[in-house]
Amino acid sequence: MSVSTEVCVDHIESLLIAVKAGAGRIELCSSLEVGGLTPSAGLMSLARRHCNIPVYAMIRARQGDFLFSDHDKEQMLFDIHQAKQANLDGIVIGALHTDGNIDHEFCRAAIALAGPLGVTFHRAIDHCNNHIDALESLISLGIERVLTSGGKANAELGIETLSSMVKQANGRLSIMAGAGINQDNVAKIVAKTGVREVHLSGKTLRDSNMQYRNVDATMGSLDVDDFSIPVTDFDKIHAVTQLLK
Repeated sequence: MSVSTEVCVDHIESLLIAVKAGAGRIELCSSLEVGGLTPSAGLMSLARRHCNIPVYAMIRARQGDFLFSDHDKEQMLFDIHQAKQANLDGIVIGALHTDGNIDHEFCRAAIALAGPLGVTFHRAIDHCNNHIDALESLISLGIERVLTSGGKANAELGIETLSSMVKQANGRLSIMAGAGINQDNVAKIVAKTGVREVHLSGKTLRDSNMQYRNVDATMGSLDVDDFSIPVTDFDKIHAVTQLLK
């Protein structure tokens, strides 16, 4: 059985590189440096125009925790509508209550609005108080897949939990391993957990093409180089996709 590779990207340059490198699906985001937020309507539309593999839009209103306000939820439901308008293939959601349980009411509303679109539940599950109960809840909601590191900082550290989640799911939904996936550990993670999908960004930095550079006018944090552009690394993605063939 083949193993699919999902690549998260936050601009078109990275999307095109990921597709060329053999990605099987795209998770479309903005702000990958904070774990991924909702992409703009323009990026959604452009991704659909330039991508011939499935594209799922991250639906996350802000960085930080997954306890969303009513305004956050209203915004995210509107963003799901935008994903449908752009003819994307799916959405990626996740919302919790204060006690670390899944926010079923919001998830049901999001799934209903998504309609025919596929639905992935993201790493909010890694912040649930009980991943066994959380997984059963997501199965009952009809979620297509769950992206998880097994509740650890990265998927390699979470191998034992990932393996137990695959066994518990038993094909009722897909467990997708993510966080820290690379060519050095992906084969081990797949072999020891039984996951059939992996998720990575494979990021690198490229130098800006600007010739004139005013280094005194920084656009944000002083420790961020405005002339280093985060972009998907073809070699990192290609190495993983080739290993999984």
